[in-house]
Order: sequence, then C-alpha cells, then structure tokens
Amino acid sequence: MSGLLADVTGNLGSIGYGLAAIGPGVGIGIIFGQGVQAIARQPEAYGLIRQNMILGFVFAEALALIGIALAFVFRA
Repeated sequence: MSGLLADVTGNLGSIGYGLAAIGPGVGIGIIFGQGVQAIARQPEAYGLIRQNMILGFVFAEALALIGIALAFVFRA
C-alpha cells in the first residue's frame, strides 16, 4: 500500500478549478445583488451604479478565467 494519494488517478486540476470557481461565483452574486438593491434605493444614480457593477463583474470573471487557464498550465 503506497498511500492514499497514490491511489488517486485522473486530473486533479479540474477539481481544483471547480473549487476555485466558487469564489468568483459568490462574488458575482454579491455584486449584482447589492447593485440591484442600490438602484432600488437610489434610482437617479443608475448609470454610475451600473457602470461599477459591470466593472466589478469583469474583475471577478477575470479571476475565474485565470483559474481555468492555470489549471491547464500547471497540469501534471
């Protein structure tokens, strides 16, 4: 018996990316949830709030894309 980790086969990068995608997913949910709430409270600031929501979404989604790229780069 060579140990538990030696018995694991397959690409663990896909499991790692799946776990890493939780963070950007939660972040995007918070961004849009709070953005809709802010627009409901202050409709006259719609343009500024929407602009900041999109910018936050782009940064959070970039983390997810970097994560999937690194899963392929560091594949063993």
